[in-house]
Formats: sequence, structure tokens, C-alpha cells
Amino acid sequence: MPMMQVSFYERARLWVLAGWRNRAVSFKAVVYALVGVVNAIIDYGVFLAAHAVLGLPLVAANTLSWMVAVSGSYMLNSTITFAAESGRKLRWPAYFTFVAAGIAGWFVNTASLVVAVEVLLLPVWLAKLLAVMASFIVNFSMSHFVVFRVRRRSLPATT
Repeated sequence: MPMMQVSFYERARLWVLAGWRNRAVSFKAVVYALVGVVNAIIDYGVFLAAHAVLGLPLVAANTLSWMVAVSGSYMLNSTITFAAESGRKLRWPAYFTFVAAGIAGWFVNTASLVVAVEVLLLPVWLAKLLAVMASFIVNFSMSHFVVFRVRRRSLPATT
């Protein structure tokens, strides 16, 4: 029987379907990154407006943009990336856990931004892009392993 050649498109489609079914970590990371692109655009836009237009200092502008972006990130990740774990429901306790876990990402983001601007003397716009990329790994890890981790159901007690 001759071997059938599968197109790149078909392989990609099958990978997406398998990832969606199995919720593989690598697939979640890709979806998280896509959601992250949306949030990075929001973060970046709010940051530039706060810093350039409103004249807020770096840390204040970065904190404001992070607060806006983390709220959008929670909503999108709860309903898309980690839908199986969250049941596609938005809950205040999960939101506050997401924000608390995101503080580590904010710290990495802010430290990277300040070092890039003050030490490496990079332009602010480039420094902010590097800071967003630096915090991606921390944010995904915290979301996957802390906020949206699969919780085991308790087994009934036996006597």
C-alpha cells in the first residue's frame, strides 16, 4: 500500500485538534502566547499612553498598564486557554489568585524594563517589548502550575 503524503496544513490542523482534545502543555503555551499577544498590545498601548501622553514615570506607567492587561488576560485565559480547568467561569477568588501569581511576572517585567532603560540605555519602546517577552515564561508557569492547575477531586473516605 503506498504511503500517503499529508500536507503541512493537514498536519497543523491535526496538531491543533489533538492539542485541544488533550490540552497538552505545549499547545496551551501556544494558545497562552496568542492570548498574550492581545494582552501585550493592550499593555504596550496603555503603557505608552500613560508614559508619553500622561507623563507618568516608568514604574507608575508600567503598573497601570499591567493592571489593565492582567484583567484582560484573566478573562481570556479563563475562557480559552484554561477553559477545561476553569469551566469557562470567571470567579473572584481565581481572579485574585491570578493577579497575585501575576505579581511575579510584573516584577520580572518591571525589573527588565528598568534595567533595559537605565543600564543598557535602550529606547523605552524597545525596553518594554523586551520586558514583555521576559515575563512570558514566569506568567505562563504561574498560570499553568498555580492558578489553573488541575485539582484532584477528593476520594470518599472509607471506613
